[in-house]
Amino acid sequence: MTVVLVIVAAVAVLALLVGVHLYVWRRLVRDTTRSGLVRRIGAGAVIALGLSMVGALVLPKAFGPRGTEWIAWPGFVWMALLLYVVLALGVLEVPRVLALRALRRRATAEPVSAELSAELPVAVPVGADGPDPDGGEPAPPAPAPQAAAPGTPLGPDRRLVLSRSVALLAAGTSLGTVGYGMTRALGAPRTVRVRIPVARLDPRLAGFRIAVVGDIHLGPLLGRAHTTRVVETINRTNPDLVAIVGDLADGTAGQLGGDAAPLRRLTSRYGSFFVTGNHDYMSGAADWVAELAELNVRTLANDRLEIARGGAAFDLAGVNDVTGKSHHDGPNFAKALGNRDPSRPVVLLAHQPVQVDDAAKYDVDVQLSGHTHGGQMFPVQLLVKLDQPAVAGLHRVDDTMLYITRGAGFWGPPVRIGAPPEVTMVELHPK
Repeated sequence: MTVVLVIVAAVAVLALLVGVHLYVWRRLVRDTTRSGLVRRIGAGAVIALGLSMVGALVLPKAFGPRGTEWIAWPGFVWMALLLYVVLALGVLEVPRVLALRALRRRATAEPVSAELSAELPVAVPVGADGPDPDGGEPAPPAPAPQAAAPGTPLGPDRRLVLSRSVALLAAGTSLGTVGYGMTRALGAPRTVRVRIPVARLDPRLAGFRIAVVGDIHLGPLLGRAHTTRVVETINRTNPDLVAIVGDLADGTAGQLGGDAAPLRRLTSRYGSFFVTGNHDYMSGAADWVAELAELNVRTLANDRLEIARGGAAFDLAGVNDVTGKSHHDGPNFAKALGNRDPSRPVVLLAHQPVQVDDAAKYDVDVQLSGHTHGGQMFPVQLLVKLDQPAVAGLHRVDDTMLYITRGAGFWGPPVRIGAPPEVTMVELHPK
């Protein structure tokens, strides 16, 4: 049954991709060109871009992220352009149809005006209809204006101008949007500061600083330089503790371990901690846990420890991602949070915000999560809400404070619109 569902899903996705590309070809190529070489070149370009997108999704998984950058860059950039071209064309579809109707009405009205003008009296030169005064043959009558038949269809030139205008507006808008989004996604993450009130926090722990980062997504488009930017951003915040809340990589530790090496330079008073994300399980989570241990990053795999300062303490816990269930390594809240001192607050690291429902049942004070990328590209945020309780920022679920970071990297398109990459400095304060 699982195999059948996978095949059905694959066929549905393929049909959707083909349909979307046909729509783009029709609006950007067929409607804007006349038959000939230019139209054939445009059709070939749309096909090539579509195949590059499929290649970007498939080849890095099959052959590894290193060595497949040549297909990943054009494929993933086209994925973003395709989204915004389709959105722009969709928005312009109604005015395009209305403009076509207006032009057709105008084209239909023009022949009627010509007929009326043909019925008006025309000035006839002397001798035009009578014999020539010199006795010659009568002059031929002046030709009447040629009237077009009523209902003449819209001329091809007008359709072409309208179609090209729509195509240029859609293409220009999408190119500008994606270009801006790439500058945000490929730049250094911004630093966000958030104060979280914690009811059971001892005043001696007031102002405890946790640098939260997630969704670094090392892979075919992001490498060692990206990790270095993230580490430098975190170290500038002078944190007490570093929390990496999953989705470190899209590739195995053997392929990308060198790109993660700058994590060794993370500096904090109490160390760096990690919990698994869904992409980590697709990339060999066990090997990554071992690799991170070599980089002085401890993985909290359904585990917790005490963080003490000045005679006061709180519990730091971490649970595996829900995707781990299919790898026999799912979250275990009872193991991570059971039999603890109820007088101490607990801060939980969990990759997906949806895990907050279980966290609230275990009286967790603060959950720090990622996964959503803040939507990454507007309007994807609207779809994230169908799967997660929130998209980004600070929220309350029962008595648990949930903070969701937008993450420092990206998945797929190297584009961020309305969701800049970030590192969050969380400060804990007594409520």
